[in-house]
Amino acid sequence: MDSSVSSACASLKPMDFITGEVMCIDKPLGWTSFDAVKRLRGVLLRRYGKKKFKVGHAGTLDPLATGVMIICTGRATKRIDELQAGVKEYIATIALGATTPSFDLETPIDATYPTAHITRELVEQTLSRFVGAIEQIPPSFSACKIDGHRAYKMARRGEEVKLKPKLLLIDEIELLSFAPESITIRVVCSKGTYIRALARDIGAALGSGGHLTALRRTRVGSVSIDSCLSVDAMTSLLRDVPIVPHDEDDPAKS
Repeated sequence: MDSSVSSACASLKPMDFITGEVMCIDKPLGWTSFDAVKRLRGVLLRRYGKKKFKVGHAGTLDPLATGVMIICTGRATKRIDELQAGVKEYIATIALGATTPSFDLETPIDATYPTAHITRELVEQTLSRFVGAIEQIPPSFSACKIDGHRAYKMARRGEEVKLKPKLLLIDEIELLSFAPESITIRVVCSKGTYIRALARDIGAALGSGGHLTALRRTRVGSVSIDSCLSVDAMTSLLRDVPIVPHDEDDPAKS
């Protein structure tokens, strides 16, 4: 870290990661949510000289997605359910005319469809049908459980995956850009919404098939992407910011 950033950290109010802190990061492309938690936990383990430390995240992001991720430490992990219940906002790019088993780029294209009939007007009319309360079947390639087994593990083994539809609320869908073979949309939705599944359903409703090619979470509750630090910046902050010391026998462990 350069000297200016170190000086800025030194001037900050001490942080108490054991009693609990809530931090907001911009998860990078290709990282799992666990990767981000592991990086930050490692820094705190070294700073406190502990072998265990409570760190968790309020809402998973797929490796192919970027954006807002809320990280909680210590006793603040008790707030995870509250924080991840907030309304989410996403910017999603959907390729039309082709489908994949995972509804995104994790798996290769398995079918193609015509797109010549797709117009901006048709897309806008179709998107309006998804605003409000909807039922959505989660992707087979998801962390949902079937008889105690993760759906994505079953799907990768080639096993049949049957998931029940869930009732969700889509507050807003805005068409940001249009081309017959690709659209970008802004989605404001409730907890539990799979944007990959939304891409699947929009593609099906357009009669063209569709899959997600890019996804960025821009808001969770009151936390916007503008208030998030990169993983590297947060790592540097945790390394240098003053911390509140705790006795070894402090009941708030770790």
